[in-house]
Amino acid sequence: MKTLLKQIVIVLFLSTFLACAGTSEQADSTAAEERSGRGDCIPEPSIRGYTVLDEQNLLVEVSRQRNYHVILQRRAYGLRNSMGIVFDSPTGRICSGFSEVVIGDSFGDRTEAVRIRHIRLLLPEEQEDLLIRFGKKEPEIRQTPVPRDVEGADVEELDPAASE
Repeated sequence: MKTLLKQIVIVLFLSTFLACAGTSEQADSTAAEERSGRGDCIPEPSIRGYTVLDEQNLLVEVSRQRNYHVILQRRAYGLRNSMGIVFDSPTGRICSGFSEVVIGDSFGDRTEAVRIRHIRLLLPEEQEDLLIRFGKKEPEIRQTPVPRDVEGADVEELDPAASE
């Protein structure tokens, strides 16, 4: 009876220990996701505009300094040709995981709603790279000027014996 009681106590102790270890790993992964930008949210009233990059990616403008890359859970095939979209969230903050993009047709009817998978705040150079990657902006290619002949730029060799 004593050994059975000892075994139960050991199993309970180890179960509690493993549960705590699992919670720590989940907290670490959540912190890593927040550092990678997954925890970014957009206040719904502050959205000024958007650019459709493709059927799954949007560039959302909040202000001149703050723009967000929004990735949808799946492709929304009517997104490029839609007359407008609406960001829908029960909290007033557009966040990944539970907020949606509602796509409307030319009559203003709701055609489909797609959940948002990821939102990330962009740095200005990241925004430009994103626009270039999706073909919305041409990259600035600076060509080197053609070399031209310059008069009097001949190389002259000096006599080492004359300098002595």
